[in-house]
Amino acid sequence: MQYSIGVEYGLHCLVYLIDIPPDSTIGIKELSAFQGISETYLSKIFSKLTKAGIVSSVPGVKGGYKLAKSPSDISFWDVVEAVEGKAPIFQCKNIKDNSYLCTKDEEVAACTKATPCTINMAMLEAEDSMRNVLRNKSLTWLNEELDRVLTPQSRKQTREYFANSNQDT
Repeated sequence: MQYSIGVEYGLHCLVYLIDIPPDSTIGIKELSAFQGISETYLSKIFSKLTKAGIVSSVPGVKGGYKLAKSPSDISFWDVVEAVEGKAPIFQCKNIKDNSYLCTKDEEVAACTKATPCTINMAMLEAEDSMRNVLRNKSLTWLNEELDRVLTPQSRKQTREYFANSNQDT
């Protein structure tokens, strides 16, 4: 199992939207340039984030993106679901219902089809645990962690980069 790079790009870029003034936005061009990532790909990710209500898009020359809700209300899981979709990671095909014994014995087939797939149940339980962990990590948490692990100078330079790029547009 692997999430696409879009989840990482989204989370990294969303944290930059936390500190901008309420009437400001940051453009895809600035976000992609700062991260050194594809502007086209990042646009696709932000379209998904907009559709999910995580960011709002402001059109026009001075347009761009801003958070659509409080950073404390945006979880990592919200971003994962917006970028990757809502389908479960494990896709059970109920192959247990097609086993040799099921094809030869109606009683076995009836019993097997009447019980849930144990493998599927275990996989869904594991996915649920992961979702809960990611639901408990918000953009606010991420921002606080970055304050803890990055130097104050790097945080200041990042904020200045986006403040200055916002003035250029």
